Amino acid sequence: MILYRPNDGDVHTNHISYRPRTCFIMTKLGEPVSDEIIMIRKSLRSVLEKYQIEDIDAESVVTGKDFLMKIWNLIVAVPLGIAIIDHNMPPLTLSNIFYEIGFMQAYGKETLVIKTKEAKVPSDFVRTEYIEYGQDFEDKMDKFFNTFLELPKYYDSMANMLENNPLLAIDYLRRAYLITADSDYRNKAEEIFRESIDGRAKNSVEALLAKF
Repeated sequence: MILYRPNDGDVHTNHISYRPRTCFIMTKLGEPVSDEIIMIRKSLRSVLEKYQIEDIDAESVVTGKDFLMKIWNLIVAVPLGIAIIDHNMPPLTLSNIFYEIGFMQAYGKETLVIKTKEAKVPSDFVRTEYIEYGQDFEDKMDKFFNTFLELPKYYDSMANMLENNPLLAIDYLRRAYLITADSDYRNKAEEIFRESIDGRAKNSVEALLAKF
């Protein structure tokens, strides 16, 4: 997959430090944060720990550089993004959250929206299945992760069928690796690269795609 930087629209050719078995949390971070959001994050963290997935957000990394590029790098580096919204969030905060979800979906990341009962989602997301926070929250999250953790098998099978399309096969293997952290997927991608497109420049799109 060719990555275009959001700040200037140019092709990104620098190394990306991928973060397997992580989840990017999109929600309100600055004060004041509602009690509901705090409660949801606490419950969500408990679920993520059960599946050995680390949660990160925009405050997890400090670069001292462009804030949008920091968010973009985190989005590209993870397999999953979860948005947490409530009805008290300012419109600007909601805009940022759904902008980031759009980024994630465009790059083939898995996404999930967790909302309070009164919160409303934008019209473009009315067909998107979400989880409403309540007594059955953990049960619904378990069902989501059962589906999510089945994806690597599908991605691996797709990579096996794409012998004549090495870049797409490598991309599927990268997705599987990010979910599982299983180095076998990374080794398989490197093997495809050596057999199909070896000899490309070290900073070529193909070479960067295969190094995850």
